[in-house]
Amino acid sequence: MTTYDPPRPWIASYAEGVPADLGPLEGNLLDIVAASARDYPDSPALQFLGRTTSYRQLQDAVDRAAAGLKALGVGPGDRVALVLPNCPQHIVAFYAILRLGAVVVEHNPLYTPRELRKQFEDHGAKTAIVWSKVVRTVQDFPADLAVRTIVAVDLTRAMPLSLRLALTLPIPKARESRAALTERVTGATGWEKLLQATPLPASFPQPRTDDLAIIQYTSGTTGTPKGAALTHRNLLANARQAQAWVPSIHRGEGCVVYAVLPMFHAYGLTLCLTFAMSMGARLVLFPRFDADMVLEVTKKHPATFLPLVPPIAARLLAVAREKGVSLAGTGIAISGAMALPHELVVPFEEATGGYLVEGYGLSECSPVLMANPVADNRVPGTVGLPLPGTECRVVDPDEPTRDVPPGQPGELVVRGPQVFAGYYGKPEETEAVFVDGWFRTGDIVTIDERGFVRIVDRIKELVITGGFNVAPTEVEQVLRQHPRVADAAVVGLPNATSGEEVVAAVVLDGEGDVDVESIREFARSILTPYKVPRRIFVVDELPVSLIGKVLRRQVRESLLALTSGS
Repeated sequence: MTTYDPPRPWIASYAEGVPADLGPLEGNLLDIVAASARDYPDSPALQFLGRTTSYRQLQDAVDRAAAGLKALGVGPGDRVALVLPNCPQHIVAFYAILRLGAVVVEHNPLYTPRELRKQFEDHGAKTAIVWSKVVRTVQDFPADLAVRTIVAVDLTRAMPLSLRLALTLPIPKARESRAALTERVTGATGWEKLLQATPLPASFPQPRTDDLAIIQYTSGTTGTPKGAALTHRNLLANARQAQAWVPSIHRGEGCVVYAVLPMFHAYGLTLCLTFAMSMGARLVLFPRFDADMVLEVTKKHPATFLPLVPPIAARLLAVAREKGVSLAGTGIAISGAMALPHELVVPFEEATGGYLVEGYGLSECSPVLMANPVADNRVPGTVGLPLPGTECRVVDPDEPTRDVPPGQPGELVVRGPQVFAGYYGKPEETEAVFVDGWFRTGDIVTIDERGFVRIVDRIKELVITGGFNVAPTEVEQVLRQHPRVADAAVVGLPNATSGEEVVAAVVLDGEGDVDVESIREFARSILTPYKVPRRIFVVDELPVSLIGKVLRRQVRESLLALTSGS
């Protein structure tokens, strides 16, 4: 096994006050809430549509919900499914499950019944805490997959009384709003019943640092689900790394974190949930991203820390300008999941007076691996520097024990306290992604002499045409420069001569038709000939994930179906 410690040139590029490594990690994720409840008992922990919950109230609700779940038969090591949007009940349920030494399994509540069922088949949870709108779906699972205990959550019960009363008005708009938020259910335990329990005693055993805490399913809804098994140590480490990266943000009242990203996604889970709780912050929960809703909160409580994706940043900026709402006071926004355009960074930072920096991570890494410094030495077009305590190498994808020469592209392999131990119940898949203790990210990168990392592309998404590797991201960036192209996705389709051919799906700007050959000519003026798309298809929209990432696999499947027989 490789035991050497590779050089870490990035440490010299860290912002002032950022440590090279973390100290010892002890305890569990419950300690985060307990510390904030001890230090800031009366400070707001959660804010949801105007209603706040203090840290003292949050701790009490966690202890009661844990006792309620224990009475329903949940014990240490049991998997408990969460199928909830962002709401106070989500936070309480998350920590209540962990308080029992049980394991949280996060799910997207907007998944189709088939998508949800496949994940339940994988983890086998017999207890689920479910948004009332999805209870029927879970109840309709086949008999061999039956969930023994379902706890139904009515989102409206977490709203201020005035809003709840408004939803009962006998007018069409109120009825529509109520129908979108909640649904009457039978055959399930109401969430409120859990909170009636006597709080779990402090003497009840706590989970250990290396116990499994959550199963986080990796992105994508096709194929066999893979759940990243993350321990308390993994998630504690990533929260601590995030804290270390932003030394200008101080714990306690005055720290405001916006949860505009879904917490069932690894990105939102760590940077919204665990980071906010570790900071004793006011965590403002949005059940879905709505620019008007976010700007309303910004007027009174601008975000100290705002995790987002580029489409959210762009939308906030556009609506703020349109409505005349100031974004001033928004401190640090961190962007992930896709490339952050520099032409968005400049106006966003002018509007906020703060920073907008790009980062990078994977579900298997809790998820954050690196970020640009919150300082003037950040490098646009890169995903920044590895976080404290994180080690990285760039290796030959075909010979992953061999490092490539400095500055050359290769596969990124990593190790660190935030890196998972494996996929739940899948030893073969786990073995395939580790080499000598290093996790293979599947991303092709370069690392410059200062330690800044630039993503070239995903190995699995590289198009190999005539023996040449083509990075879809590079071609997409060129196509988007065409004045009539609003967005683009590039994939490889089978070709009898070259193995694969480069094909693009483009969304136009809506200003009428355009000759696709002119787009190819434009690309040919910038790209090497083998990188120019052989065919270009105009589509109305591209399939994207909930956080706005283009799903190239779905684009490829659609184009394969469209061209079969052609």
